[in-house]
Amino acid sequence: MHDGGVGRLLVASLHQSIAEELPSRLEFYESWLNPAGLRDGRIGLAPLAAVLSFLRQESGDPYLKIAARAGEYSAKWLVDAMNPLQRRLLLALPLRLRLWLVMRLARRLVRQTYGGSRAIIRGATRGRGHIDLRGSVFCQVRDRVPHPLCEYYASALRHLLFRFELPHRAQATECRATGAARCLIALGAPEGQAEA
Repeated sequence: MHDGGVGRLLVASLHQSIAEELPSRLEFYESWLNPAGLRDGRIGLAPLAAVLSFLRQESGDPYLKIAARAGEYSAKWLVDAMNPLQRRLLLALPLRLRLWLVMRLARRLVRQTYGGSRAIIRGATRGRGHIDLRGSVFCQVRDRVPHPLCEYYASALRHLLFRFELPHRAQATECRATGAARCLIALGAPEGQAEA
């Protein structure tokens, strides 16, 4: 992916999610997310923005399901691409250090989805923290929407936490698309646990 470009990980996971959630509409979306462009890494920001815009307008509101599934796939494929020994070593680490390394993986995933995005992580290793998303391609909308559009990232983080056996929760709590000042994914320790 060139700097500022859309990553293959995002496009592939979005394509797969649309194929599963809206199979009858896949041909329509392949006008923008075509397999040849995916293989060559030639899907740009404009086609991706068109896909996200059309998904938000679909009847039955499948956007959140598709975004969540795509985030889960992206996280799964990122972890599956890791060296198996590296995964086992990460799982063997103490909880706090494991959480810190998983947050680094989350930051890498954000950078790989779109070159203009980045994640600023605060307080995560203390059990309660947040990820401040900058430049989220999902949240660039003309008009405000009623619910956060950052579900892709929240779902990806939940999958990373699950895969590395971390009992924390992740939820999109603020979103620029709703009129908030920032896009924020809150990370919560399990009930009754103040620290990781």
